[in-house]
Amino acid sequence: MQARPDHILIVDDDPDIRDLLADYLARQDFRVSCAADGRQMRAALASGPVDLIVLDLMLPGEDGISLFRWLRAGAHALLPVVMLTARGDDVDRIVGLELGADDYLGKPFVPRELVARIRAVLRRTRMLPRPLAAEEPARWLAFGDWRLDTVERVLIDARGAVVPLSGAEYGLLRFFLDHPNRVVSRDQLLAHLAGREAEAYDRAIDLRVSRLRRRLGDDAREPAYIKTVRNEGYVFCKTVTEQADG
Repeated sequence: MQARPDHILIVDDDPDIRDLLADYLARQDFRVSCAADGRQMRAALASGPVDLIVLDLMLPGEDGISLFRWLRAGAHALLPVVMLTARGDDVDRIVGLELGADDYLGKPFVPRELVARIRAVLRRTRMLPRPLAAEEPARWLAFGDWRLDTVERVLIDARGAVVPLSGAEYGLLRFFLDHPNRVVSRDQLLAHLAGREAEAYDRAIDLRVSRLRRRLGDDAREPAYIKTVRNEGYVFCKTVTEQADG
């Protein structure tokens, strides 16, 4: 039985770029859909499963950053995203990666390079353990003495105090909450958090975990939330439950 081709959704307001990429990706055996804005993107996602989104950062109206945050806050939180932008400065790249984009490519680019990035992201994504629940996530994820608001991206402690999270902290915590009580390797964390920037982040992954532990009030010597598994990685050792409201 022939495998289903990977479905790529291109979100770009430039019709020439959409047509060029759709034609090239189709010739590389991908199934391709296109959207010019957020409304068309949501319609495409509602019509059937998508394996990866190529998202232009500089969209008119509702821009790529806003659309990306919408994706990460809802049912498509784990959908891989490759960001495109006409501005090639480091600020855009860092913003995209800190928000949790799987890869980043500046315009102009060679379509063959985009295809290589897409295939690499899909490979990395499929290396990761599958989340325990595939349905649309609830707004609130409760664990231990904490609740995570997946819309506002903040932690709420047992007294109701709000603890804000950076994009990197939210991405790391969300990954742990999606894979509780399962050992995840440093390579898997790097692939999820850093994409092609993994080499640059390699020395920082333990620091990120340490910062998240401090946010949770977790003692690294006797952690209650994130335990280190020697020579393997980390395990989030609390039960995670969904709550429909606050």
